[in-house]
Amino acid sequence: MSEVVSVLGGIPAPISRWDDAAAGRLDLLDGLVYRSNLLGADRALANQGGGNTSSKATIIDHTGRSVRVLYVKGSGTDLATITPAGFPALRLDDLLPLREREAMEDAEMVDYLLRSAIRPDQPRPSIETLLHAFVPADHVDHAHPDAIIALTSNPRGRELAEQEFGEEAVWLDYERPGFSMSRTIALLLEANPKARAVLLAKHGLVTWGDSGAESYAGTVEFAARAAEAISRAAGGRFGLGGAKVEELSDEAADELLSATLPTLRGALLADTDQMILEVDRSPEAVAFASSVRAPQVSQVGAPCPDHLIMTKHKPLVTEFDPATEGAEELRAAFTRGVSEYSDWYRGYYERNVDDETRPFACDPAGPRVVLVPGVGVITAGPERKRTRFARDLYHRAIAVQDSADALGGFESLSESEAFKIEYWPLERYKLAQAPKPRELSGRVALITGGGSGIGRATARLLAELGAHVAVADLNFEGAEAVAAELTAAHGAGRAIALPVDVTSEDAVVSMVRRTVLEYGGVDLLIASAGLASSAPVTETTLADWDRNYGVLARGTFLTAREVFRVMLEQGRGGSIVVVASKNALVAGANASAYSSAKAAALHFARCLAEEGGPHGIRVNTVNPDAVIEGSAIWSSDWKAERAGTYGLEEEDLQKFYQGRTKLGVAVLPEDVAEAIAFMAGPRASKSTGNVINVDGGVTAAYPR
Repeated sequence: MSEVVSVLGGIPAPISRWDDAAAGRLDLLDGLVYRSNLLGADRALANQGGGNTSSKATIIDHTGRSVRVLYVKGSGTDLATITPAGFPALRLDDLLPLREREAMEDAEMVDYLLRSAIRPDQPRPSIETLLHAFVPADHVDHAHPDAIIALTSNPRGRELAEQEFGEEAVWLDYERPGFSMSRTIALLLEANPKARAVLLAKHGLVTWGDSGAESYAGTVEFAARAAEAISRAAGGRFGLGGAKVEELSDEAADELLSATLPTLRGALLADTDQMILEVDRSPEAVAFASSVRAPQVSQVGAPCPDHLIMTKHKPLVTEFDPATEGAEELRAAFTRGVSEYSDWYRGYYERNVDDETRPFACDPAGPRVVLVPGVGVITAGPERKRTRFARDLYHRAIAVQDSADALGGFESLSESEAFKIEYWPLERYKLAQAPKPRELSGRVALITGGGSGIGRATARLLAELGAHVAVADLNFEGAEAVAAELTAAHGAGRAIALPVDVTSEDAVVSMVRRTVLEYGGVDLLIASAGLASSAPVTETTLADWDRNYGVLARGTFLTAREVFRVMLEQGRGGSIVVVASKNALVAGANASAYSSAKAAALHFARCLAEEGGPHGIRVNTVNPDAVIEGSAIWSSDWKAERAGTYGLEEEDLQKFYQGRTKLGVAVLPEDVAEAIAFMAGPRASKSTGNVINVDGGVTAAYPR
């Protein structure tokens, strides 16, 4: 297929982004930040979270003495976003004598680096700090350019590098980062004084200079020359053999994925309770997954050590042909593929674990990257940040593997080498910096009526507890505002806004489908969409009756039915909370349509509890009363109608409701959200078919 050849067509030469005027206004540390941010801005030069940069300077320390220091990137930070605070400063006079040592254990090295810090509150220095210290230049950059990795990851790499760079670059066969690699590089540079760069096989590039501009320019130059050398030597053989299967249209892919992603997610949840999926339908991802040689090349291994902790050593390649197979076959392929991959990964762990790595238990065994021919790449992880991280890293893998294959073959780290990086204590430190999982981390929550009132308060609380939230509402602007708030607070992708009219079957199906396509499935449903009307029965119109039953009964039914289908397909249980009302238990004067519709929703929840129990799907009901603050319902005619029923002014209604409760309190949206979160989450894991009132204590509504 022509698209594969045109999309997978080698690695473009990078372009310098350096601005002398901008850089000239900066002091040394801000200049280091500027240079680092430029490198990180081009992911074909610097992996997300990877690479490291440094500058050497003379400062006055806390004693007033002049001290030579190394500013070096802190471990686990990202070059694209690093700030001055991300660069610890270490005493060079402490570091340079280490070059004379023959060996140094990792733990000893880390401890030594920490003791060499200028300030005790600095970030932990990069694993490759000693590399920066030992290179005899004031400014040093270590990056992972796609072109350099592709050049050094194939059998012809060393020959091509010698042809292109000659004495300008020295080659270092793969060696795990740390003291030994740093010392070896120092010795290589001492023996090769004309060298301007170090090519780290299957790893990356080191450049340096008397100024930050010179060091940065070296990275761009060597990466560009490597890209040009690859282009010449490959002779147009990019594309991994061209297309093996036809590429599905976006519409066909969405239809297929919405029917099958819950199966994949359910299989991945077999040994973890945190799993979010992300679908990559970019042209590069689809072309790679659909190519002839991707099933072989992708299994060689990860192209860069920095990838391993996010992508694992290799992806799952799904056996599927969209031309002859459909959703049923893809579901079976996902189930079989994850099972086989998990068996391999557990064996990989057992074969390679040793005294250094034994403190770390085997990760969840399922794949983090899944290739689906004709469809694209799916990444998986405990949260959206990690799935996006894996997605972005795998784009680098695609570029590297395509180019290396075009040169005659892709080579990667051996299985044991990969394991020693993936479970390396110094690499695991990066994961340890992530926030600890919360009660609902890695769960997907769908909230109807999420744009205001109880739904909005619930969306905020579930997101705070770690959930990824689909905020659905007829008031789409309200839903968008809530989703934007959650994203700003918790990171990109943690919430999405969906328009929905819960009385429309098509709209509900679309809502659930879009949630599945965004996150891979649904774990929690909060059926909170509502409205209300008040009138004596003789004045209740058929339209009023149908509107109440349409939203409160029909809407709850349609939403729960579609989510039930997803939960059954996932096969990992789930939780549904129906937001009913005190009126579901107590007859409300002049509110027969509303009250009876809420009663129907409550009893429907009990029926669902009966059906869902054998499948681990819990269904419970929360009954609020008189939640006036922030409510769209109470901003409508309902407030005036209820005030009229009791012969009150509208402004007196809150005090009236508060006075009739045993606790004498006003019920707020946040109060109801707490009950919803409890019933939805693991603390209520053995409760189903239950009713919780959040009404301040209305005697007539005590459940019997």
